[in-house]
Amino acid sequence: MNFLEQKIIEDGVIKEGNILKVDNFLNHQIDVDIIRQIAFEFKRRFRGKTVNKILTIEASGIAIAALLGDLYDVPVVFAKKGQTANSTDDKYVAQAYSFTHKKMNNVFVSRPYLTANDKVLIVDDFLADGQASKALIDIVHQAGGEVVGIGIAIEKGQQQGGRLLREAGYQLESIAILESMDYATQTIVFRGQPAQSLHHKAERP
Repeated sequence: MNFLEQKIIEDGVIKEGNILKVDNFLNHQIDVDIIRQIAFEFKRRFRGKTVNKILTIEASGIAIAALLGDLYDVPVVFAKKGQTANSTDDKYVAQAYSFTHKKMNNVFVSRPYLTANDKVLIVDDFLADGQASKALIDIVHQAGGEVVGIGIAIEKGQQQGGRLLREAGYQLESIAILESMDYATQTIVFRGQPAQSLHHKAERP
């Protein structure tokens, strides 16, 4: 069991609707040591790849991307999900459906921040159906850049995102892959790992 799988067992909570809550170390409160370990693991797994830009989507992927950008000493770009008063019309736009929020988001990156010279490593906290990753890939391709890899902290292996991205030829590296989750028993199975109990962190209505 690796460091992230162990952290999920210790602090994760399974909610109804096939949702894993990791708010206290990844999605709301950030455990900087865990994020640092994730960044180092991505750097190790993508060794040999030329990377000159890290790309993620707001908001939970930003911490991972920032520490990884520090390791590579390259800029970090995050796609925004909504218009702001200072948004430019000169941008790359794609659509991504949010599994968590059950809605379609327009995501964008301003054109000056991605170019045809960029070799981009995409990173994010979760991968479910792969909609966010596909939107980021689309944006990189609009800019004429190259996606050199995709790094995911937690992949929901029972959903199709990971399979589709790998079948499309992308090097996808997920540190923890959830094979199955059971709300009633608070049990999780990692790909290649035996079942582990989450009873001590269960939240009951």
